[in-house]
Amino acid sequence: MDLMSTIAGSMMEGYFPAGWDLTKIDQCMSADPTTITDRQPWWHEKFEPVMCGSVTDFDTIMGHEIALTIKQSRDAGEKLALILPVGPMGMYRWAVYFLKEWGVSCDHVYGFNMDEWSDAEGNTLPPDNPGAFQYAMKEAFYGPLGELTVPENQRHFATPDVLPTYAEKIGELKAAGAKLGVIFGIGRVCHIAFWEPHFAGEFNSEEEWKAQTHRIGAKLHPLTIEQNAVTSFKSRTTLVPAYANTIGPGCFLNADKIIGGCDGIFSRGMQWQGMSVWMTLRHEPTSWIPSTYMTTQPGRLIILDELAGPLVAECN
Repeated sequence: MDLMSTIAGSMMEGYFPAGWDLTKIDQCMSADPTTITDRQPWWHEKFEPVMCGSVTDFDTIMGHEIALTIKQSRDAGEKLALILPVGPMGMYRWAVYFLKEWGVSCDHVYGFNMDEWSDAEGNTLPPDNPGAFQYAMKEAFYGPLGELTVPENQRHFATPDVLPTYAEKIGELKAAGAKLGVIFGIGRVCHIAFWEPHFAGEFNSEEEWKAQTHRIGAKLHPLTIEQNAVTSFKSRTTLVPAYANTIGPGCFLNADKIIGGCDGIFSRGMQWQGMSVWMTLRHEPTSWIPSTYMTTQPGRLIILDELAGPLVAECN
């Protein structure tokens, strides 16, 4: 007895994205956690999953990857466009630490926050609201860098007037020799940024889907709402907006390097992200599971060991 055998006629019927084959998704999970890094045919030759044992290790490794990428671009005399997430967040403290230790200025960096809460029209929270991603970035990264920080006129946030300019600005930077780094987490529903899986049903082809650069007032999936209720709003679902402004695959699938992170554990063996990680790594790329396309790009996905499972029942 499981979800697949009991879903007919239940309140879960029609809940998941239409393109999800739950049986096929369940087959992505392995009973042997050590196999999670086994290479798949569609992975980019320079894509690498990296396992780590603790949240502290995760934050440090991911922060080092970000700082090293910034330093390498500076050493090469290149500009660097970075697509930045709010979630995960712990890595920013270590990115700041390494950049300060190395004395690396970030005046060659152009930051593009990948998403922001909104209403259906795309209106966003004011930048001084504690729930706003712009506020979170200033507190976690831009502010603590001090005099080494990214210049304010090179920081971009997903407001309704600025988000539509991202693709053109990033394109101009790349045309002038800049590199693009995409830093990201993976959602419970396997979104990247707030590019949700149900958007796939709107397009006639994968290529059309891949060309989408952004969306204003994106309608979020219920799983996304609940994920954020428990990870960012201390369980208070009533505080979570139902819409967001977000970049699309036309931005996040053009990386010269990706730096991803999966740290979705709680305590006492509880977690929310293991299934999403296995889907990302083991399901062939499909627009119905946006995170599966990240494995087709060069870079690293940092993963907490605990998320590998085994993903079996444990009554907490």
